[in-house]
Amino acid sequence: MLIATEFLTTIRRTIRLHDVMLKPVCEEYGLNATEAAVISFLYNNPGKDTAADIVELRMLSKGNVSQAVESLIQKSLLQRRPDREDRRRIHLFLLPAAEPITKKVEIVQKAFRDRLFQGFSSQERDLFDSFNRRIMENTRTETERGDSL
Repeated sequence: MLIATEFLTTIRRTIRLHDVMLKPVCEEYGLNATEAAVISFLYNNPGKDTAADIVELRMLSKGNVSQAVESLIQKSLLQRRPDREDRRRIHLFLLPAAEPITKKVEIVQKAFRDRLFQGFSSQERDLFDSFNRRIMENTRTETERGDSL
């Protein structure tokens, strides 16, 4: 049985591996890690296109996301558009200039998955996906319930 320390260490190492693999893309395009995360998130999550979505789902700080969005707008990689029905809600859209970055991010993400799952059969990958979804749902449920300890 995996103990909590090993589980949390694995999560942190996985995040670190992803960050290390993404670093050359950041350097090539003059991005910081949060800017790359915003671009990646918007590219990979159609319909989840607000700063609040990014904060919630990527678990990044509101201030960091706000700074990254401003910077990406200044770099002509991102655009804001108010919601047609609720003008307080602002949608974020990648501009065509972000396409070379999204292509590189996509390559990095495939290499990242390949490294994580090397030696896994397709059945094992499917099982992992199933278990991971259940863990995510359990975590979401417990987080919404609040601190029950």
